[in-house]
Amino acid sequence: MIDPRFVYLAMVLSAVGGYGYVRDTLRGTTSPNRVTWSLWALEGILAFGVELQQHVGPAAWMTLMLGLVPFVVVFASFKNPHSVWKIGAFDIFCGSISLAGLVFWAFVNEPTIALISFVCADQVAALPTLRKSWLAPSTESPWAFVMGCLNCGITILTLKVFTTEGALFPGCIVVTDFVLAVMIMTRVGPRFRGETVVATTATS
Repeated sequence: MIDPRFVYLAMVLSAVGGYGYVRDTLRGTTSPNRVTWSLWALEGILAFGVELQQHVGPAAWMTLMLGLVPFVVVFASFKNPHSVWKIGAFDIFCGSISLAGLVFWAFVNEPTIALISFVCADQVAALPTLRKSWLAPSTESPWAFVMGCLNCGITILTLKVFTTEGALFPGCIVVTDFVLAVMIMTRVGPRFRGETVVATTATS
């Protein structure tokens, strides 16, 4: 394990990645899926509150960033009408399932089951953006997810005691962000489909 103060480096990396994503959103070169990012904002804030109660330590402040950065991304998406990915039935379905998971998490009394429910809700929230990164990777920015991998990895390493409560949430984010970054940078979806022109952004 590393010095807990490294969590502040993780927060800086999160801010850098978030800045790039927000900048590209304002420019109209990135089109965030509002379902994913809105749920990520909500879940990050909720997770921060839980980690404060469980005395996770400085790592909780990194979790707060996991809520604040998506909130700013969603806000930025309203500033540029060309930076909006059209929401479809799949997105609504995933959003509903994710919200249901959060409701279950809020009322269940078994901590382990609650944590698993929360993490599942977070992963379901990522599905619309995973799908979009497969279909139209040119509408995404990879560096926010690259930084997400790094900062959550650092956060896990700063834990004084390796616990499920402290490591599961950021650990799952490491995996999801890694997959997203690879899909966007390699454009594996269009390549797999044999496309030479990447799909363009849809607007609402």
